[in-house]
Amino acid sequence: MGSDQDLVNQLVSKLSTAFKIRDLGEPGFFLGIETVKCNDEILLSQQRYMNDILKCAGTAKCKELSTPIFTSKTVVSNTTLYDDPTQYRSLAGALQYLTITRLDLSFAVNQLCQHMHAPTVSHWDQLKRVLRYVKGTVTFDL
Repeated sequence: MGSDQDLVNQLVSKLSTAFKIRDLGEPGFFLGIETVKCNDEILLSQQRYMNDILKCAGTAKCKELSTPIFTSKTVVSNTTLYDDPTQYRSLAGALQYLTITRLDLSFAVNQLCQHMHAPTVSHWDQLKRVLRYVKGTVTFDL
């Protein structure tokens, strides 16, 4: 796929001399990423993947937020360990994959992933905040 079809054809021709290649046509939905053609552009969307994450977390009908992290300087920190670290790790990892098309989540998700070894109740609250932000921005694409 590219803007110059002649260059694309040359590249495919060169690759086919070294590898077995077959044309699968226009990309659609692959590895959780959907490609949507709009005029001469292609949008990359993980909307379906985002909805799956929200359903898995039980937050599909949660209240939306406009920011993924707290904007005030006072964040209450709780040192009590979260009782289901496997759930935390699973959702944080799912959010990490989401940053492929949602660069606005990169900082917040990076913060969450730094605590996978021993997530606290405060970290869980931060993760839920990111999920509420995702709920409000589910239509954002790259």
